[in-house]
Amino acid sequence: MATCDILKELREKHNLTQEELAERVLVTRQAVSRWETGETQPNTETLKLLSREYSVSINTLLGSPRQLFCQCCGMPLSEDENISREPDGFFNEDYCKWCYSDGKYAYPTKDALLNFLIEHMPNPEGLDVEERRRQYDAWLSQLKHWKKD
Repeated sequence: MATCDILKELREKHNLTQEELAERVLVTRQAVSRWETGETQPNTETLKLLSREYSVSINTLLGSPRQLFCQCCGMPLSEDENISREPDGFFNEDYCKWCYSDGKYAYPTKDALLNFLIEHMPNPEGLDVEERRRQYDAWLSQLKHWKKD
């Protein structure tokens, strides 16, 4: 679905007029109208306000143009309710709500996360602990949160 259609659908779903939405996100009614016709798109700061207003991620507002993954554990973030939030309520599209919540990380070290994964993830191939740890470590090391600079 195109961004213009998503914006119009969300506004109508929340029973807002273009003018009411404009007041909430500090733009003119004409700006809202241009978004909904596809003539323009909201800027980054306005997308943040719309995200907060509608309680959806910016990725959702833009029609999910990219597949999000938690940059701590690697979990796909295909549903907004699994995306973390900052203390101010804004979405943080880099992390799942289990790895990052209210400005705090759940796993202080990669070893802490590795220990959790070893204990809780299924092992259908019957791999020993060290092999599983090596595989998880290789995967996690590719994620932004654990990459070495």
